[in-house]
Amino acid sequence: MEDFILFALVGFLAQVIDGALGMAYGVICSTVLLAFGVPPAQASASVHAAELFTTAASGSAHLYHRNIDWKLFWRLNPFGIAGGMLGAFVVTSFDGDQVKPFVTAYLAVIGAWLLYRSFHRIPTNPVKLRIVAPLGATAGFLDAAGGGGWGPVATTGLLGAGGQPRFVIGTVNAREFLIALSVSLSFLATVLTGHWEQAGDFRDHLTSIGGLITGGVVAAPFAGWVVKALKEKTLLRLVGSLITLLAGYQTLELTGFL
Repeated sequence: MEDFILFALVGFLAQVIDGALGMAYGVICSTVLLAFGVPPAQASASVHAAELFTTAASGSAHLYHRNIDWKLFWRLNPFGIAGGMLGAFVVTSFDGDQVKPFVTAYLAVIGAWLLYRSFHRIPTNPVKLRIVAPLGATAGFLDAAGGGGWGPVATTGLLGAGGQPRFVIGTVNAREFLIALSVSLSFLATVLTGHWEQAGDFRDHLTSIGGLITGGVVAAPFAGWVVKALKEKTLLRLVGSLITLLAGYQTLELTGFL
């Protein structure tokens, strides 16, 4: 029960930030799972299983508030799915101990990038559609391979290209449900085909998955309130600092300093 409450709290805080900023649920949850010793592939699969529920709730909230740019939504669709499926295949092709240093480094980079973005003014010009395809594919790949990254890569990329924050965040959140579904199905396919030899028993992670789902679903409706209560830069700095510190802690563990 203590573990369930802990992961529910993590899921709640991660989803509040994700719903408000269009990023960070997967990265935060994956970082915490890795810190608890869960192998990278299992961490990513667990997070995406939880996201099937949390992204549905969050996307529905943004749909209700009309925060979705449907033209951008459908442009992101095929490339994000393709990138996510490829990322799931790659992360299940290697031993968890071999992949973990790279995943940890990736999470540290994402954390640092969020901190960087918090100190720079974000423009609000129309997004050029020619950047959507490579951005969507990259975000989908890193999301599956690292257990998080669709939001940080897609949201920051679109905002950096001049997207209007309200519609970028709403569209990325709504699109994330299909990413989570495609990645989860890809992980399932690797298990059924025998490609993922070290899949293990997911019953060992049911407590963490259940906690992440419960906390995330409860938090999803609060995204609108968080946007009004806290400045975007404040949230970016908080989540960037948290991810960077956790990734740093994992690095010290991997190098034998802890």
